[in-house]
Amino acid sequence: MPLSHPPGHAQVDFGEAIAVLGGVRQKIHFFCMDVAQSDAPFVKAYPRETTEAFLDGHVSSFDFFGGVPLSILYDNTTIAVAKICGDGRRERTRAFTELQSHYLFRDRFGRPAKGNDKGKVEGLVKFARSNFMTPIPHAASFDDLNAMLAERCRSRQNERAARHSETIGERLVADLAAFQRLPATPLEPCEKRIGRVSSTSLVRYRCNDYSVPTSFGFREVLVKGFVDEVVILCAGEEIARHRRDYGTGTFVFDPLHYLMLIETKPNALDQAAPLQGWNLPEAFQHLRHLLEARMGNRGKREFIQVLRLMETCPLATVTEAVTEATRLGAIGFDAIKLIALARIERRPLRLDLSAYPHLPKMDVKTTAAADYAILIPGHPA
Repeated sequence: MPLSHPPGHAQVDFGEAIAVLGGVRQKIHFFCMDVAQSDAPFVKAYPRETTEAFLDGHVSSFDFFGGVPLSILYDNTTIAVAKICGDGRRERTRAFTELQSHYLFRDRFGRPAKGNDKGKVEGLVKFARSNFMTPIPHAASFDDLNAMLAERCRSRQNERAARHSETIGERLVADLAAFQRLPATPLEPCEKRIGRVSSTSLVRYRCNDYSVPTSFGFREVLVKGFVDEVVILCAGEEIARHRRDYGTGTFVFDPLHYLMLIETKPNALDQAAPLQGWNLPEAFQHLRHLLEARMGNRGKREFIQVLRLMETCPLATVTEAVTEATRLGAIGFDAIKLIALARIERRPLRLDLSAYPHLPKMDVKTTAAADYAILIPGHPA
């Protein structure tokens, strides 16, 4: 049956393809939005077809077109549909309800297992796989791949589809005129879950464990799962942010989260799992050797205190402070902290004793064995 598509309406679906990202060949999932009247496409790739990818695809496509369609046609994906009732009515998922209420578009759903109900976007999935991802695309990351896909979607607007005499971009003008305006603030494209911090200061999300500061042990938290990040909040405050891991059974640590605990147990410094693989600049290891050579076990504790400076100061600032303190011979936590604060506050460093003439000057000489002769009874002074 020939169909007519009025301006301002869209269709959405996901497809699968193969790509080489960072030298690794892998299967990717790509979000497709087709503006039905003009055939204008939007395509974006993701590691998985998940709730957060579904939400991010919508937010990105609305930003790409600069407006929100009047209605969007879907298949009955479980990301959007929690249940199909006997009368054909759909119960929406919480995430899809948030998306729809934020952008105020009307949803429509095709019949189960009837892909021809949304033939426009089904055609876009095949077109994108055959034209955008053949031959297999190579990119350094998903960001680079998606930048390439966005550019190809823009180039597609200069072409003609089917038997139309006008280009896709020329026909898109009518769609954009019918689109709704974007809201002032975009939706956060993330999945939200309630979690609880374990005894080892970890929070589980999607089969992986992410660390939080040890002071939040056993607390209830809110986990926001984005496409590329996992953000953890407690009582409305962000307490941790990690790069998203799509493996299974992975522990994702931030070493800074455990330094407060390690300070009370300094002997765990070399065996603590969160610190394994922490690639600090060479200056830190040199500092530790100096501290432990001069102070023994107390030097290890001072070294941990230096590491804790990174809880509030950038790594680069602390590294510069450690390097400068080593050069000056001011080997200690207090001196390093003073240097770091001086750099942050952009004030001159005051470790030069010549600026304090009222202080007595010390003349330290190298000790010789003959100096101890005066301790021998009967030896002349």
